[in-house]
Amino acid sequence: MNHTEGGAVPNASGAAGPVPQNPLRDPRDRRLPRIAGPSGLVIFGVTGDLSKKKLIPAVYDLANRGLLPPGFALIGFGRRKWRHAEFAEFARDCAREKCRTPFREDVWDQLAAGLRFVTGTFDADEGFDQLSEQLAALESERGTAGNYAFYLSIPPDDFPIVCRQLDRTGCTRGPEGSWRRVVIEKPFGHDLESARELNAVVGAVFPEDSVFRIDHYLGKETVQNILALRFANQLFEPVWNANHVDHVQITMAEDIGLGGRAGYYDGIGAARDVIQNHLIQLMALVAMEEPTDFSAAALRAEKTKVLESTSLALPVSETAARGQYARGWQGSENVVGLKEEEGYDPSSTTETYAAITLEVHNRRWAGVPFYLRTGKRLGRRVTEIAVVFRRAPHLPFDATMTQELGQNALVIRVQPDEGVTLRFGSKVPGTAMEVRDVNMDFAYGEAFTESSPEAYERLILDVLLGEPSLFPVSREVELSWMLLDPVLEEWESQGTPEQYPAGTWGPKGADEILARTGRAWRRP
Repeated sequence: MNHTEGGAVPNASGAAGPVPQNPLRDPRDRRLPRIAGPSGLVIFGVTGDLSKKKLIPAVYDLANRGLLPPGFALIGFGRRKWRHAEFAEFARDCAREKCRTPFREDVWDQLAAGLRFVTGTFDADEGFDQLSEQLAALESERGTAGNYAFYLSIPPDDFPIVCRQLDRTGCTRGPEGSWRRVVIEKPFGHDLESARELNAVVGAVFPEDSVFRIDHYLGKETVQNILALRFANQLFEPVWNANHVDHVQITMAEDIGLGGRAGYYDGIGAARDVIQNHLIQLMALVAMEEPTDFSAAALRAEKTKVLESTSLALPVSETAARGQYARGWQGSENVVGLKEEEGYDPSSTTETYAAITLEVHNRRWAGVPFYLRTGKRLGRRVTEIAVVFRRAPHLPFDATMTQELGQNALVIRVQPDEGVTLRFGSKVPGTAMEVRDVNMDFAYGEAFTESSPEAYERLILDVLLGEPSLFPVSREVELSWMLLDPVLEEWESQGTPEQYPAGTWGPKGADEILARTGRAWRRP
């Protein structure tokens, strides 16, 4: 029988009973599945796209994998005047359409018994008063033991009022021995000043160790594999430094345009939407020193330390670039440019492409530039980290033998084809000594029979378990804004971003960043 890790399991009546102990289990054995104890999840913005496409399906998949307690409760909060049964039908449709694991009626029926809906608006007390009553009722009905996480899948402007309402009604304070946590979606702030204001608002209601700032990229298997690749293998760590690495490129490219998100995107842009959170976090994992262990405190300490050692390469005019996509060919389709997208202000200077250069001022990385780029309507959808090594001196070879040989590179593919590629030189078959690049590939889908869980499965489970390793703390968020704010301030004082045709790899200005030092962007 599945049992929980730290806590009680509900019995047949739904109440919490003692945890059966496994005498053969070593509590230090982290290979065992981590199963959430008695708990519930409250989703604000439950009818939004994130909830429909990611959160509700992730909750179902966790239940289907046996990682949620039988008495788990899911509470939706929204404007709609739904009865519990109507919310359950809505959630069932979301789960069935987007779930990763097979849809099983028996699993759904058990999960649906714990579904509740509270009608309310953020500025009205009645809904939050009902929420408080519902949480108390679920303690006895479902055996949640007063343990609840509040998921704020809402615009950041609404964080303060929701936090105040939760505090007013006592929802942030459970019975003795229970926990209350808050989950916050990006973007966390618009700049450094607003991020600090949000930290102060949330911190006045929830202690820092109860605040989980979600970056779904950190929940991806391949991102976590960076740690395994670096620290579980003697092969890579000895060359993971400025003596051997020439530069690092971190790319998140999308082949789609704004579509129906024009209203949301205008005023945010590619740098705020992706670089400030996703790419800077990936950079920290690549550049940080080895932690003493994989505890949350140790990981966060090393990430914070490397971000404190990082600065923006200057001048911004030569080390950063921005652009907006124009009409062009995306594969076989002729697509419109940004200024022609429905609902978008043609005079807007919000960028859809951004690239910056960072430098890490420590012994390991001194002199190694980190190039971060993201954009929409680029050549293909791909997220990758490329560690590009210095060129070999080629002393025994003449120029003709190695003229087609590039630089060695280790490429970690985050999506869509998760895996790792090692590029190195190999002799071409034949009588002549000629060396060309070849690739050695590792693909998750081919090496393992298990399918990778969705990032939100891992992250929601971590919230319920109180495992904060993959969630940035306030200091990391503020350090990220410190790196990005000077770029955004300079861009605001300049004119319109450079245009680049859809289906290409960005504006010419981005190519010039690397060309000044004799380098070039990878074409994934």
